[in-house]
Amino acid sequence: MPLTPLDIHNKEFNKGFRGYDEDEVNEFLDQVIKDYEQLIREKKELETKVHELTEKIGHFTNIEDALNKSILIAQEAGEEVKRNAQKEAKLIIKEAEKNADRIINESLSKSRKIAIDIEELKKQSKVFRTRFKMLIEAQLEMLDNDDWDHLMEYEVSAFDPKLED
Repeated sequence: MPLTPLDIHNKEFNKGFRGYDEDEVNEFLDQVIKDYEQLIREKKELETKVHELTEKIGHFTNIEDALNKSILIAQEAGEEVKRNAQKEAKLIIKEAEKNADRIINESLSKSRKIAIDIEELKKQSKVFRTRFKMLIEAQLEMLDNDDWDHLMEYEVSAFDPKLED
């Protein structure tokens, strides 16, 4: 068991012949008691400080652990967001490619139909031109016919009774 200042104060020494000077021993013991009490106080203060600092270290260690966990969670969340963004980008690209293929196929189909329609219109135009030419030629033949000259020979009076008088 450690020695206390009270133990030092209450210590009694046996007196012997030609022993130490009692006042000098008492003065020395008083100084030892004072120094010992001061050391005990300092020790308690240091123990209190050590306890407070240990608690602070524990607190900061908890904060550090929480921050490390938060960083890990943030990194994992960032990776997850990155993976999701890459998946979404791939889906968007795939959809865009599908749409592009569909648009190209529709355009090719329409252009083929237009080409067929153009060819059909060319044929119809050729037929119309031929028929129109034949009609005009027939009309010209009728104009060149001698029947027109024969009509010019008729007298108008033959058809109008008023003119015969």
